[in-house]
Amino acid sequence: MPARILIAKPGLDGHDRGAKVVARALRDVGFEVVFTGIRQRVEDIVAIALQEDVAVVGLSILSGAHVALTARTAEALRAADAGDIAVIVGGTIPAADVPRLRDAGAAAVFPTGTALDDVVTGVRDLTAVPPAVPGPVGDG
Repeated sequence: MPARILIAKPGLDGHDRGAKVVARALRDVGFEVVFTGIRQRVEDIVAIALQEDVAVVGLSILSGAHVALTARTAEALRAADAGDIAVIVGGTIPAADVPRLRDAGAAAVFPTGTALDDVVTGVRDLTAVPPAVPGPVGDG
């Protein structure tokens, strides 16, 4: 059974193209992907993660609030006794913020410009799921 991944857009950020590209890349290699849509509250993201029994919550953040939203999401998952759900973050993230995101609870960070193959590999590493579809991301 493939791992389930939740791709979420927390906060007021209304740009979802990158999140949709990542969601499709993960789906194309065999993950089950749930996409929340834009402008989600952290509490709703956590509720969806629990309801959908996901292994990973992927936050796509372009608004500049990445550290605070990541910390709130990781904390809310722990409070819901779901601290085993990995939180990953992608978006407009300065290199200097990567350690802060790790400290806030991010298992992996994918700044703008990260290759899709690297995102897929990072998620596979977190879920220990082998490739379901051979070949590079984006074929087909």
